Amino acid sequence: MSDSELILCLLPSVIALLLFSVLIHRRQTHLNLPPGLSGWPFIGETIGYLQPYSATTIGHFMEQHVARFGKIYRSNLFGEPTIVSADAGLNRFILQNEGRLFECSYPRSIGGILGKWSMLVLVGDMHRDMRTISLNFLSHGRLRTHLLREVEKNTLLVLGSWRDNSTFSAQDEAKKFTFNLMAKHIMSLDPGEPETEQLKKEYVTFMKGVVSPPLNFPGTAYWKALRSRSTILKFIERKMEERIERKKEAGERVEDDDLLGWVLEYSNLSTEQILDLILSLLFAGHETSSVAIALAIFFLEGCPRAIDQLREEHLDIARAKREAGETELNWEDYKKMEFTQCVISETLRLGNVVRFLHRKALKDVRYQGYDIPCGWKVLPVIAAVHLDPHLFDQPQHFNPWRWQNNGRASSSSGTGPSTGNYFMPFGGGPRLCTGSELAKLEMAVFIHHLVLNFSWELADSDEAFAFPFVDFPKGLPIRVFSHSQ
Repeated sequence: MSDSELILCLLPSVIALLLFSVLIHRRQTHLNLPPGLSGWPFIGETIGYLQPYSATTIGHFMEQHVARFGKIYRSNLFGEPTIVSADAGLNRFILQNEGRLFECSYPRSIGGILGKWSMLVLVGDMHRDMRTISLNFLSHGRLRTHLLREVEKNTLLVLGSWRDNSTFSAQDEAKKFTFNLMAKHIMSLDPGEPETEQLKKEYVTFMKGVVSPPLNFPGTAYWKALRSRSTILKFIERKMEERIERKKEAGERVEDDDLLGWVLEYSNLSTEQILDLILSLLFAGHETSSVAIALAIFFLEGCPRAIDQLREEHLDIARAKREAGETELNWEDYKKMEFTQCVISETLRLGNVVRFLHRKALKDVRYQGYDIPCGWKVLPVIAAVHLDPHLFDQPQHFNPWRWQNNGRASSSSGTGPSTGNYFMPFGGGPRLCTGSELAKLEMAVFIHHLVLNFSWELADSDEAFAFPFVDFPKGLPIRVFSHSQ
């Protein structure tokens, strides 16, 4: 083919591309987009947005952009044009209109490592079905009758290994606690057993890849995580096959009181769907709860008054149990932990384990005069609302007493609406975290036995950083001192 013939063949495509670009540009010029910057080609402002910063702030990047453009601004993040929202009203509007105006839209790399059937990336009917399975298994009844007992058992197992005047990583201990609990809860794996420890080792490698750049070539954290994912899924599948074979041999229904048994018995999910569901719940149930517990230990260490009030509350519970001749916590004890719930809310508000969410617009949306074009990425930044000085008085200050107004903080001005309307540590709307009540139960029970049995201090300077996942660079080293009740 000659050069002239090649040009003639390509000319229609070139013209179509030019016309498309002109139409897009013309359309955008007629839209009232929020102010902002596009940054570098393709990568946009992603590098600046993901720079590590103190978890009790919104970071230099966000501070600069909000100061320059306002709480709603335009950017280019993760390779897509994006509307970033630090606005409480817009964030709530986005989450409440899930599936109608907006839809979950995480980067492709997240789906690649968690699986295409992960609850985090699923949308529509399939997400609803997976969510229903999780909600049924984490029902209020199961929390009261089964999970509370397991949470306390695993709490005592971890705290029982602590020795007076010993030093260790509080973050590692929190992860040990939540991993053991989820492994038991999901697949009935006992802590300390060789297969549990091997799974934990693979899971640590897997987690490092989830929160790393998606560079899939030998030696990278992402590449290693994909290999660990394969190993973990083979382990889960082997457990599935053992359950199925055991039921065949028994010739009758065998009740398994864990999530794996639940989905095998009561769902019509395929093997691949079950594997991705279990892996994603192991990820969600372990990582966020362990970080939240580590944050509570960190914040409380700097607030002796809160520790004193916690200890008083939990001593009252412990005394009442001794008088009744009881040892295990029950649901009535849990409901008495009112100040503990204030500490939990303040820990989640200030620490912001989940800092922002990934959504995209399903159609053109107009909000407060701004246009959000169909197909654009939308990032509701939960942390920016939780740290907004117009909503929370001294937002960088750890103040659990702000939640004593029926469990909902009032606005910093004292005249506006309750900020409980905008407190969303577990997301909101139809995608509200299914494990939110379990996470709060874990934190409360852990705090109960922690303050009754130990006092602690930081063994080295450390603080929580957002990478954007929240982590303690040194693992939060603490020195503990045991004391009698």
